[in-house]
Amino acid sequence: MLDKWINTIELMVFRHRAAVLILFTLMSAFLGYSATELKMDAAFTKNIPLNHPYMQTYMKHREQFGGANSIMVAVSDKSGDIYNPKFFEVLRQIHDQLFFIPGVDRTQVKSLYSPSTRFTEVVEDGFRGGPVIPADFSADPAGLAQVKDNVEKAGIVGRLVSDDFSAAMVTAQLLDWVPIPEEERVEGGPVTRSMDVLAFAEQLEAEIRQQYEDDQIQVHIIGFAKMSGDVADGAKDVLLFFLIAILITAVMVFYFSRSVMMTLLPLGCSLIAVVWQMGGLTVLGFGLDPMSILVPFLVFAIGVSHGVQMINAVGHRVAEGSTAKAAAQSAFRSLLVPGGVALLSDTVGFLTLLAIDIGIIRELAITASLGVGLIILTNLVLLPVLLSYVKFSPAYLDKIRASHGKVAPIWHTVSRFAEGRRAKVVVGAALVLFGLGYFQAQTMKIGDLHAGAPALKEESRYNQDTFYITDNFSITTDVLTVIVEAYPEACTYHEVMERIDRFQWRVENVAGVQSTASLASIAKIVNGGYNEGNPKWRTLPRTTATLVQATSRVPTSSGLLNGNCSVMPVYLFLQDHKAETLDRVVAAVKAEAERFNTPEVQFKLASGPAGVMAATNEAVAEAQTPMMIYVYGAVFLLCLLSFKSLRATLAVILPLYLVSTLAQALMTFLQIGLTVSTLPVIALGVGIGVDYGIYILSTMTPYLRAGMAVQDAYLKALCERGNAVVFTGITLAVGVSTWVFSSLKFQMDMGILLTFMFLVNMVAAVVVLPALVRLLWGKGHPVSQQAPSTDTRQAA
Repeated sequence: MLDKWINTIELMVFRHRAAVLILFTLMSAFLGYSATELKMDAAFTKNIPLNHPYMQTYMKHREQFGGANSIMVAVSDKSGDIYNPKFFEVLRQIHDQLFFIPGVDRTQVKSLYSPSTRFTEVVEDGFRGGPVIPADFSADPAGLAQVKDNVEKAGIVGRLVSDDFSAAMVTAQLLDWVPIPEEERVEGGPVTRSMDVLAFAEQLEAEIRQQYEDDQIQVHIIGFAKMSGDVADGAKDVLLFFLIAILITAVMVFYFSRSVMMTLLPLGCSLIAVVWQMGGLTVLGFGLDPMSILVPFLVFAIGVSHGVQMINAVGHRVAEGSTAKAAAQSAFRSLLVPGGVALLSDTVGFLTLLAIDIGIIRELAITASLGVGLIILTNLVLLPVLLSYVKFSPAYLDKIRASHGKVAPIWHTVSRFAEGRRAKVVVGAALVLFGLGYFQAQTMKIGDLHAGAPALKEESRYNQDTFYITDNFSITTDVLTVIVEAYPEACTYHEVMERIDRFQWRVENVAGVQSTASLASIAKIVNGGYNEGNPKWRTLPRTTATLVQATSRVPTSSGLLNGNCSVMPVYLFLQDHKAETLDRVVAAVKAEAERFNTPEVQFKLASGPAGVMAATNEAVAEAQTPMMIYVYGAVFLLCLLSFKSLRATLAVILPLYLVSTLAQALMTFLQIGLTVSTLPVIALGVGIGVDYGIYILSTMTPYLRAGMAVQDAYLKALCERGNAVVFTGITLAVGVSTWVFSSLKFQMDMGILLTFMFLVNMVAAVVVLPALVRLLWGKGHPVSQQAPSTDTRQAA
């Protein structure tokens, strides 16, 4: 049945070669034009698991208390003292400039110039207070002295002013949607559109940093939008690495094929797949996220891998005397099933990532699976059709005929891995490596292992800004917000406020928590103020009337309570967002919440940037095992359908699992945590690594079924496929190894992991797979004593 389908497809393709080429040309023109419309697309909500319980709490209350998508601009004076006229003029201008940038929630812009930034002090007559910077402020010595005095009274040192008075902060919350300018609106169309994060980051750089930074003033900007912009800027270097990879691949393919035409065709078809992928994303309505910018290179690499197998198969047949067309048809016939199964395994493996409830990973799954699926058309259909038109020169024919039929001495040595005793040694060594790798992989952390933005290197401007703000302010972007949900006017009841206060005290003493803030802690300060500022009275009043007096001074704009006082957040400012810090703090909060929860008062995780990270880490942890099951399950089923043999399927799958385990162990040695950006790497490595085993075993299988000894069958497979498999593994590894020079840390990490997986998967396919076949098949179990046909012997 399968042979009948293959015959039908072969006749359709090669009897209508001109029509096939015209169709591919039209598709390339259409999708190539669509590819020019592709845009970089980054959105905050794509990076979070929206259905996670933490994020349900976050989405419910973010309008009232702000979300995790914020911007912090620290303006510092290099002299070490902010109290001078120029600094305050620049601070005012930056506050106003940020206020009017589209995408900023203007109600959530806070700085010394915000009307809501107020001070309160106890005087003989009671209380006196007002804005920290009065409306009639003049930056003369008297005015500056007054502001300095107000800052100290307001209790904002460490929050809006640095601990050493060398910098001041402007913060803002960002919107997910921005209004469309009237001149751009279409009648009857939408009036808002999703915020362009990358354009916003460019505005911050141009209108804030570049405009106001000089010899005296320095501007430090952090936040998701700015980080995405910096990642996008670094991702532009990917084009350079892509070109370098193409050049390296071209040189190595030429060395392998010894023909310019046989070099250009597989590279060209692989590039067509990339163009089709880009155009397809636009047609489907997707953009290219900065975190997915590496996927097109992987599609190119997979395409080259299968293209090399195709030109290798055509070369063998031409050496035996076939014409170009006959050789291309024979290669097409022999590679369609194993190549198609390998690529379908890749595609289905990538599609399993859709099960992970994080937008950016789902987009990566769509991007990768789309590109790999298109390789079936470009490298298994278009490439052999183009090869059928090639005119091989007599010199080239003499060259390949001279090398054809010769068995490289190294293959005789490698084939001995299929001997009984050596096979046991290899499998035993693999089991030892698996055990060591599995034990080490258990120590792998979920989340970031370093301070700052993990996608960027430590010396990047963004991370240096992060370190500056962390060192000079008591607050950071690493804020974990616990939402306390109660009943209306709950803040006027002592038992509720006392419960919040005790909860806050207990979590404040957890290692990794730098400071905390809540309505309860502020109410104690206000109560002390009502009692002549005596510290002894900094307690929560027990009567409702007195509590009303203490809490009424706190406006809803402070973010400490909502309009009817039924929701009161507790803010935890963390030292960093490392995996161990988040795990420890979240575990403590859960334990304390369980202790203090009542039917009327609920302590719920979580909001704030650290809350989003905690939810993401938990989603990644939950998705890790199911993802591996889905990936290996899909590959297992496809291999089983293709080989119709459990033994053959196990021989392909087990080396892959060994390499996946060793890759996870390598991550622990390199201090690479399992995050949104590294989680898909394992699936990508499995998807690409399965190709080696499928090509080798599919070549061995006909000989084994004919009764040939395992070692002899493996030697023949090495002669036909060995050079192409080893060449592909080395070429792909060399291409991605250049990523270690990238300015993006996540690209560097991915480059190291993929280089390891490309090489070690290739070695495992060449060394471990034949040893497993030897143990699973024994010496060889004849099914038919007939020798395989010419096409079968050369089947891949």
